[in-house]
Formats: sequence, C-alpha cells, structure tokens
Amino acid sequence: MNTAQKSLTLYGWLSIAAAISTIALKSYAYWLTDSIGLLSDAMESVINLVAAVIMLIVLHIAARPPDESHPYGHEKIEYFSSGAEGVMILLAAISIGITAWGRLLHPQPLQQLDVGIAISVCASIINLVVAKILISVGKRQRSITLESDGKHLMTDVWTTVGILIGIGVIFVANYFETSLAIAKQLGLNDWGILDPIIAILVAINIVWVGLQLIRRTISGLMDAALTANEQTKIINVLEQFSVTNNIDYHALRTRYAGTRRFMSVHLLVPGDWTVQRGHDVVESIEQQIASIFDNIDIDIHLEPIEDDASWRHLKV
Repeated sequence: MNTAQKSLTLYGWLSIAAAISTIALKSYAYWLTDSIGLLSDAMESVINLVAAVIMLIVLHIAARPPDESHPYGHEKIEYFSSGAEGVMILLAAISIGITAWGRLLHPQPLQQLDVGIAISVCASIINLVVAKILISVGKRQRSITLESDGKHLMTDVWTTVGILIGIGVIFVANYFETSLAIAKQLGLNDWGILDPIIAILVAINIVWVGLQLIRRTISGLMDAALTANEQTKIINVLEQFSVTNNIDYHALRTRYAGTRRFMSVHLLVPGDWTVQRGHDVVESIEQQIASIFDNIDIDIHLEPIEDDASWRHLKV
C-alpha cells in the first residue's frame, strides 16, 4: 500500500470516529428530549458508522494491485460498498417511518428541547467538518468511496438541520399561548405533532439517498461508460492524431471500475507501416490520454486501414 493509499485509510478512520461521536451525541439528545426526529437522526448516524467501516475495508481491498485472479484490479469492489450502504439506508428509513407513524398516532410531549438542540448542533458541526474534508480529499485523490461517504455525511447534516428547525418551532411555540391556540384550532393538542411528521419526511429523504446509491451501484456493475465530457477529451486526442498521421479509428469503448477508468479503441493505420512506427503512434496516444486522466487503462488495437475486415466495427 503506497503513501496515498495509507492517507485514504486514515480518512476512513476519521469517518468512523465522527460517526461514533455523532451517534453518542444524538442518542443522548434523543434520551433527553424523547424526540422521534432526533431518534431518526441518530439511527441515520448508525448507518454512517456501518458505511464508514465498510468504506475502510473497501479501501484496503481496492488498493491491492492486479493479480492472476483479478487481472483488472480490485477497484470494482467499491460498488458493493455503495450497494450495501444503499440497502442499509432503505432499512433504516423503513424503521424510522414505522416508529414515526406510531408516534404520529399517539403524540407525546417533548422534554428539555433546549439541551437536545444544543447537543444536536454539536453533532451536526462534526459531520459538516468531516464531510467537507472527505469530499475535498475524495475529489483530489479521485476516490469515489471517500467522496460518496462525504456526500452522505452532508445529507445527514441537512437532515439534522431540518429536524432542528422543526424542533425549534416546537420549542418556541410551547412558550407562546397564541401558537398553542392556533394548534388547538387545527385540532392539535400542541405543536409536538411536528416531531413525527418531520421524522417521516426525514425517512423519505433517506429513501431517496438509498435509491441513488443503489442506482449508482447498478450502473457501475453494468460497466457504465465514462461521462460525455471525459469521452470528448479522449475523442479530441484521437482526432488530433488521425489528422496529423492520416489514420483513422473506431470501436471506442469506455467504462468505470471504481476509481479506475478503462478504454479500448481500434486504430487503423496504413498496412505498409512498420511495427515500430505503429507502436510509436500508439505510445504517443496513450501518453497524451494518460496525461489527462490519472487512473486509466488503455487498450489500443492496431489494424490495417486497407483491409475490409478492419471496418466491421462502426466508428463511435
């Protein structure tokens, strides 16, 4: 494992430490307030912890070099990580929804909201700082796993913000008779009913995050192509060499495997070229594409441009 990979592992431990801290804080806030909203927030932090542990394991496995059993490397395991995280998020959302529905049918007064809010704010700040770090490092190191975990933590931050706004409304409303009168006119005993309603909204948001992760996992396992922008950069290089060397290309294919990119293309050159000349052009193309992408495996197949069999694949 090189220095960069060790660095990524350290950030994995940072994510685990943040998850444990926020679970403790949010659970204590729930214990003080009896807020289902805060309970749902704490349960989501448990998912964050499981996801962080999986991320740490995945980073270790993905960092292994290609071997006889896995000649294309181990990066694709990252999609199993995101898939597992997506399923756990959906299970957590279902659990939150069921608990919140029960509280919606049988509302209960909330306690010590001021202390609970303060504790949740501290937990949210921890998540915010760690999320910013993970997203920044993930983009810089081109680690999809770190970046995804950071974005998941940011979702947790916004979830907490929504819950705190709702609980804040309850906290303020409980001190104003006018607000309570309005609540009674609406058929409510007090504003506390907002708590399970917010928890249900949180569960819906979590479902969306889980479905997005599962969609991304399926896309990766199905060997989704590189983005249109990335493919355009590759095509620009191929077009440049086609014009300057009077050659052609077709059958360009690309795909992702975790943090690694793969591409293959057929390069059509004059049949009377020497092997050395064709090899030199291929080397130049590979070097220029590699200078654009940090982590890409390139497979270029040489074919004689005069041979009809070379044109069986459509140019893409």
